[in-house]
Amino acid sequence: MNSNLRRWMALVVVCFGQLMIMLDSTIVNVALPSIQVDLGFSEANLTWVVNAYLIGYGGFLMLAGRVGDLIGRRKVFLAGVFLFTIASVGSGFAQGPDHLIIGRFLQGLGASISAGVIIAIIVTEFQRPSERAQAMSIFTLVIAGGGSLGLLAGGFITQWLTWHWIFFINLPIGVATLILGAWLIEENEGPGLSRGVDVPGAILITSGLMLGVYAIVTAASQGWTSVHTLGFGGAAIALVGLFLALESRLANPLMPLRVLGIRSLVGASAARALLFTGLSTNFFMGALYLQHVRGYNAFETGLAFLPTTLMIGVMSSGVAARLMVRVGPRSLLAVGLSTIIAALALLASGGPGVTYAPWLLTAYVLLGAGGGMSFLPLLTITMADVPIADSGLASGISNVTMQVGASLGLAAMAAISTGYTNSLVAQGTPVLTAVAGGYQLAYVLAAACVAAGLGIVFTVLRPSAARRTEMSHNEGESAEVEAA
Repeated sequence: MNSNLRRWMALVVVCFGQLMIMLDSTIVNVALPSIQVDLGFSEANLTWVVNAYLIGYGGFLMLAGRVGDLIGRRKVFLAGVFLFTIASVGSGFAQGPDHLIIGRFLQGLGASISAGVIIAIIVTEFQRPSERAQAMSIFTLVIAGGGSLGLLAGGFITQWLTWHWIFFINLPIGVATLILGAWLIEENEGPGLSRGVDVPGAILITSGLMLGVYAIVTAASQGWTSVHTLGFGGAAIALVGLFLALESRLANPLMPLRVLGIRSLVGASAARALLFTGLSTNFFMGALYLQHVRGYNAFETGLAFLPTTLMIGVMSSGVAARLMVRVGPRSLLAVGLSTIIAALALLASGGPGVTYAPWLLTAYVLLGAGGGMSFLPLLTITMADVPIADSGLASGISNVTMQVGASLGLAAMAAISTGYTNSLVAQGTPVLTAVAGGYQLAYVLAAACVAAGLGIVFTVLRPSAARRTEMSHNEGESAEVEAA
């Protein structure tokens, strides 16, 4: 097979793997009421359908990325897809709460293993700046569009079939991804495990991340200042600290600390976490707002978010890549984040009586445009200065920062929003107005998070940190991209 054709087909394969992950992050949410009734979940235990997935997903990203660097990213990617597919089928056949919770944890683990190496596979396959920009555009469309597509698909499947099918649909996608991935993805030549595996480091970082995510996802029910939250959160910080101390003393560490000295990686990862905090708040709080305040059903909620997905698709069709060639990733990122801030501000200023068109429609279109202008340059800057040999680890660090940061941010948003709503009700505000007020405050805080990410762009990601990326896109590539 032609090498160039193989690379682009391999991109489609890894995007299918990412699509399953993104679909599963939201498709379950709209089916939770049906799952609760069918399997007999209590109100408290129902949250573990989501929490179990997040803990499994957040705990293994960094480890998976480094193992991919050492033994081969194709092996790691396929192993993750296999586990995710098997766990999906098992979750679909769940007969009780415990069975489904275990299945969801294994799904999260499989998703973590495969997601930990996907960006590294793309970076390795597409090393020319113009091609990498096009490949990353497609990948960012899957990341951004998969979540809203999951809301739409979840509402449709739950309404017309049963909740079991939200898991069964992963089977054909997973099988096709495994077969095509084994054929099309080219394996990297890693140094292997012969020099010794940093087992203590792997245990410390995986345990630390899992405890950290556990503390975050249970904080809403246990309380942010409870012994439970502070104890598990403190233990997570201590384990991560021990991990860093250990890595600084080993000749062959799981995570060479030199990677943390790459300013573009660290800064862009932090900005990515703040961006996804804002976007996660929109999808989570926005879904609740549309259903609780405006009375939308699950399927109508998915349709309401469709303009965001479509706009991201338009930007990812090549528009963002061409703009990045002309103005550079840092400048495009600044415009994209500013657009998202404007969209969230628009949502924050709308009360319970605003109409979908033009008010909410305009905000969702702006969110899609801003996201489409932000995701590609963020990924480009993140990996710009990372050596190919460490790209899996860097991918894991970026994904861990995004996942844990966004989870922490969203949990804080939910707690603050709920507290504000309760205080408004206590003051005599009508319930519907109070609920809308809580969501509006969440949008304000989400805009503040994205603004903090914009601040990182102007400070940490100064031109010296991204100069090579911008120059490589601007010098000698414009004609090629324009012709694409």
